[in-house]
Amino acid sequence: DQYSNPLVSRYSSPEMSYNFSPMKKFSTWRKLWLSLAKAEKQLGLPITDEQIQELNDHKDITDEGIKVAKEYEKKFRHDVMSHVHAYGEECPKAKPIIHMGATSCFVGDNTDIIQMKEGLEILKKKLLTVLYTLSKFASDYKDQPTLGFTHLQPAQLTTVGKRATLWLQDYLFDFEDLTHRLSTIKFRGVKGTTGTQASFLDLFDGNHEKVKELDRLVAKTHGFEGSVPVSGQTYTRKYDYQVLSTLAGIAQSAHKMAVDIRLLASFKEIEEPFAKNQIGSSAMAYKRNPMRSERICSLSRFVMNLLPNTLDTASNQWMERTLDDSANRRLTLAQAFLGTDAVLKLVANVVDGLVVYPQVIRSRCLAELPFMATENILMECVKKGGDRQELHELIRVHSQEAAKQVKLNGKPNDLLDRLKDDENFSAIHDQLDSMVEPKAFIGRAPEQVVDFVQSFITPLLQEHQDLLDKNISDLDL
Repeated sequence: DQYSNPLVSRYSSPEMSYNFSPMKKFSTWRKLWLSLAKAEKQLGLPITDEQIQELNDHKDITDEGIKVAKEYEKKFRHDVMSHVHAYGEECPKAKPIIHMGATSCFVGDNTDIIQMKEGLEILKKKLLTVLYTLSKFASDYKDQPTLGFTHLQPAQLTTVGKRATLWLQDYLFDFEDLTHRLSTIKFRGVKGTTGTQASFLDLFDGNHEKVKELDRLVAKTHGFEGSVPVSGQTYTRKYDYQVLSTLAGIAQSAHKMAVDIRLLASFKEIEEPFAKNQIGSSAMAYKRNPMRSERICSLSRFVMNLLPNTLDTASNQWMERTLDDSANRRLTLAQAFLGTDAVLKLVANVVDGLVVYPQVIRSRCLAELPFMATENILMECVKKGGDRQELHELIRVHSQEAAKQVKLNGKPNDLLDRLKDDENFSAIHDQLDSMVEPKAFIGRAPEQVVDFVQSFITPLLQEHQDLLDKNISDLDL
């Protein structure tokens, strides 16, 4: 028995797990060798159609092929050369031309770029699902007044939907960043041992144009418009930092949203989905812990804290390259994608099943509104002939007494009753109850939700409707 990574066994999706699997990685190596050979043949090197066909017939590695490569690696202590020989066993006629002119980073780095690009495409779809689900929630609750909080203290009212747009906007920024990464990510390409393409220049007898065309052809075969303009042996590790910055940004947004949901759950205003037979606590049977939101926070912290690895690795690449990046990147890149994938899967599930308790929210608003309404009450009294300074002092005294009842005696806020009993406020006694109606204190929150969703989210979802999956899968855990 051996350790099983929970990102694979418990949390991430099958498509993301496959994207970073040995099968995908080593099959991509073979497809890179195939595309290199095809391009070299096209540009005049002595490679036969039979050799190309043989490489093509065995481009998808099998479990047996992986086992053979492992045995070679015990002998050679070199992962790439072990796979060159394993591929060569299956393609004896093509064996002499596999990896011709290339260095290990031709397959290693280009595969990393391909996996990151395809990983970003998987996350793009999941992020669209989050944008769709969260925009629907925001629109559904755009008119529901709720307490705003600054410093985690009750503040001016907002709405449940307006608060959701704050989360939604963060994910929109993440989507824009992810889209930018996808549009700018480049292939490492065909660069040689130190990036000078010297080996390929020798193969083509000093023909610079053929070397440039080789680089272009191989990049195009793998779906890239071009490769990095210059490189050492590796593509600049700054790429890893930029891509993981995007993933960390998604994790950051998810963490903030999940913390808010956890806090609101403690107020009994909002709850995440809770399955019929779900157990909240092994000891306290009544509990409904926000375990999905807590898991979002846990996984998001993990993803965010992978980012410093890419900073250290990029800054510690000496000259044209050092190998101290290799083991770190094997762990960091894949797990960042697996973790982000798991986070977005959880976010979509939580948002899709959020439960809102309007009566609890209203009662909490009404407990605080008398204090918030004092300025409106003061102005209304002045309009009806009252003395602003005298009334201000009376409201101050009544407010402090009401606060004392709440804080010291645990009683309800009785400020309105105190004002109703004070003849100095008789001009507005019949208006007091209506003056603390929550909807009168939410400003333009509903309109802001409508404007934001219609102006930014709906057009984006329409633009990418072919990628949008509106079906939210349930969680096994």
